[in-house]
Amino acid sequence: MVLPDFSIALPEIFLACVAMALLMVGAFRGNKATSLISWLAVLSFIIAGLLVQFDGYSSVTTFDGLYRDDAYAVFMKTLCLGASAFAIIMSIDFNKREKLVRFEFPILIVIATLGMMVMISANDLMTMYMGIELMSLSLYVTAAFKRDSVRSTEAGLKYFVLGALSSGMLLYGVSLIYGFTGTTNFDVLAGLFTSGEEDAGIGLLIGMIFMIAGLAFKVSAVPFHMWAPDVYEGVPTPVTAFFAAAPKVAAIALFLRVFVTPFGELVEQWQQIIVFISIASMILGAFAAINQKNIKRLMAYSSIGHIGYALVGIAAGTEEGVRGVLIYMAIYVVMNIGTFACILSMRHRDGMVEDISELAGLSKTQPWMAFFFLIFMFSLAGIPPLAGFFGKFYIFIAAVNAGLIPLAVIGLVTSVVGAYYYLRIVKIMYFDDPAEGFEPTSRTQSIIMAAAGLFISFFVIFPGPLLDGAQAAAAVLFP
Repeated sequence: MVLPDFSIALPEIFLACVAMALLMVGAFRGNKATSLISWLAVLSFIIAGLLVQFDGYSSVTTFDGLYRDDAYAVFMKTLCLGASAFAIIMSIDFNKREKLVRFEFPILIVIATLGMMVMISANDLMTMYMGIELMSLSLYVTAAFKRDSVRSTEAGLKYFVLGALSSGMLLYGVSLIYGFTGTTNFDVLAGLFTSGEEDAGIGLLIGMIFMIAGLAFKVSAVPFHMWAPDVYEGVPTPVTAFFAAAPKVAAIALFLRVFVTPFGELVEQWQQIIVFISIASMILGAFAAINQKNIKRLMAYSSIGHIGYALVGIAAGTEEGVRGVLIYMAIYVVMNIGTFACILSMRHRDGMVEDISELAGLSKTQPWMAFFFLIFMFSLAGIPPLAGFFGKFYIFIAAVNAGLIPLAVIGLVTSVVGAYYYLRIVKIMYFDDPAEGFEPTSRTQSIIMAAAGLFISFFVIFPGPLLDGAQAAAAVLFP
């Protein structure tokens, strides 16, 4: 019997121990320890990030081939840990003001992040499902965290019911794949299709379709997007910021790992499905957000559109396409964190506001906040020379080189349409008569805005580290 190498999963083991320890601290000290627990959770993410970097650049497996660590896992785990850390930091002041101080909140995010890391390193369909459920169960509770709010409770219930449905579809797809191949291991599956021992029969294709449906729910891709607008609007804003970043990265990472590694030889079979949901997501994201008045609902449709762009790179099925997706998701996370830092600063004396019209004249009342908001809106719209433009550039170039020129053209057209509602926000901030001014922006939100804004603005000058990291990560999936 070969003992597993536990050092490969050291970051995950560390986070699991941290979650249990923080739960004990909360149980004994109550909600008064929430701030301490929150900062300890952030510290744990930093330590886990260092552990991830420590020994993740050689491709190794453990637990009898169930778990893999490589440069790809390092890249995506680092993104998830960073996004989760910022989500907790942004929540601290908000939860105090809104009287939502409960020690369970940061612990749930730690557990959800642990699930994301398991998803990213999954090398077997069973490991994949364990990671998805660990993440999802934590997210269901987090979505309904504001128990006294009807909107939040409704959002949590919708997310739970639809999430359970998607998990069932995913499991059905996994069972079909196992039934027709006799294995759930990614490496064994890849070997079967590479050697030609296994043909892509109709049963296997149906299993792949059900798997795509289950994963499409996790990234809110059309037609499995119906939960996103209501959940984004209903849950507390820091939770929305978390949902918009870290879980999307983990789900896209799993999408790539599953369909490039074990099913890479079957790209012609699954490519047309990905192309369809990519086009549908880009079109819905571009047009459905035009008439939105709530900033969080607008960001929900925006995220649907951006996932459509990421799926363009997956549809390419090439190393260049994977590299483009990784670059895009890194930039997407930073843009979303910065945008939600601005949204969290939309507060009057009476409480938080979410109506876009409340941003009227912001350039006159809070010029710095308006300036950073402008940077994030321009970047989300893909206007050069900001980082968002380069994210789309690498995606579309990969699609063109893979022969998916119509898909790239549709992406460009929907980008132009989608730019309307981003520019409308800029117009409201800079050219409309001032509305009631917001309360002063907290120091935490100001620092996050500034850091994200600087990254977005100066990416064009220093793109090397991100491009090199994405290239090394993408190469792992194409040995």
